[in-house]
Amino acid sequence: MDNTTLLSTAYLPPIEYIACLIQGTAWVDTRERYHKQSYRNRACILTGNGVQTLTVPVEHRTGPTPIRDARIDYKMPWQRTHWRSIISAYGNSPYLLYYLDPLKPFYEKRFEFLFDYNLQLTDTILRMMRIPAELHLTDEDTPKTTCDLREVIHPKNAWQPDYRFRLQSPYYQVFEDRYGFIPNLSILDLLFNTGPDAPAYMKAQMDLYTSC
Repeated sequence: MDNTTLLSTAYLPPIEYIACLIQGTAWVDTRERYHKQSYRNRACILTGNGVQTLTVPVEHRTGPTPIRDARIDYKMPWQRTHWRSIISAYGNSPYLLYYLDPLKPFYEKRFEFLFDYNLQLTDTILRMMRIPAELHLTDEDTPKTTCDLREVIHPKNAWQPDYRFRLQSPYYQVFEDRYGFIPNLSILDLLFNTGPDAPAYMKAQMDLYTSC
């Protein structure tokens, strides 16, 4: 793996996104355009009804929108809906109650920009997991040679049979008796189900990709 990785911003990032932060130096692109239907504003969790997508609404804007300028839309109570969905999905998970308090402010306080919201939320999750990783933001000093995963780590790729990210063994999931093991979900799925073992699980079990 190239130890310098280029990522997009992400909402409640999938497991492979966090794994990239563990394995090398990751840069989050501040200069790209906002892309719909991507992990930039959506996350996947496993509920009693199967995989559910949580989407942060973004204000419509004519023409391409720089990612730093994408504003969160609060016309609908999406924060309340997401919070209820998370608690409902993981109410029976072993570690939900251990991690709720640090997450709750992100579903009460209003953030103006999606990028800032994601950045602070991801940083909080890393600290919750006690992962000594740092999210570097692209600027004039960004390394020119990077492993560009901005469009690789994407919902449209997550369940493709030839997807380069692979888990070597499944972990416990609350609804595995109904759906079997579902890979590539939000990091919350791994965190709520495995707790403090989550970082070690990722380091030991993940064969991220064959090449960059």
